[in-house]
Amino acid sequence: MISPIIEVENLVKVYPGGTRAVDGISFNVEPGELLGFLGPNGAGKTTTIRILATLLAATSGTARVAGFDVTTQAADVRRRLGLAMQTPTLDAFATGRENIELYGVVLGLRRADIRRRFDAIVQFAELEDHIDTQVRFYSSGMLARLGFAVISQLDPEILIVDEDLAVGDFAFQAKCYEVIDRFHVGGGTIVMVSHSANDVIRLCDEAHLIENRRIAASGTPFDVIRRYQPEFAAGSLKKTAITGAAGEIR
Repeated sequence: MISPIIEVENLVKVYPGGTRAVDGISFNVEPGELLGFLGPNGAGKTTTIRILATLLAATSGTARVAGFDVTTQAADVRRRLGLAMQTPTLDAFATGRENIELYGVVLGLRRADIRRRFDAIVQFAELEDHIDTQVRFYSSGMLARLGFAVISQLDPEILIVDEDLAVGDFAFQAKCYEVIDRFHVGGGTIVMVSHSANDVIRLCDEAHLIENRRIAASGTPFDVIRRYQPEFAAGSLKKTAITGAAGEIR
């Protein structure tokens, strides 16, 4: 029997001042699985995956990723895990160029590798005209594109995505889907947060709904979306029935 690559049990995170962001979350992720988290803003999704990515320390509970205990922060555990977090911790007063190098080093790339891949990263992000601008002047979409572009040049064992993929036009979204699909088909494990029911149905093998800092539902993407967004699920079922009757589904 294959052991889970991610094991989380009774995870709790309380911020200074007593705000409880995560309250007893437990789940497992199998190797090669693509798991999606859905839920309203403030439910605890991002806190959960930032603990997995070693960007936050948990207050209590356990989280093991590829055999490593990541409940507390560790300086180099991300590199040892082969772990990549899509949303970087950026220096707002540094340029896009400088942040590519910073983020690459955080993810374990050597500076020579970053320089060799730099043009491909900038081209993927479609930020050629803004790469020497301080990122404090970037929009949220530009920041997301920059982070995803760096990820597109990596080959991690586990990828954590904390942004909707709708951060650009159709062509850019298609590039993001291609990266996710290639990584998944190659056996990589992915944990993603999304507000897009379409993305979760399109990409994920399993989904969890987080509400009020706890997992409220788990199962197939469609079953979880039916709980979270019943109007979307009902519309999808109706559309499927109509197109199926017309013989348009291939």
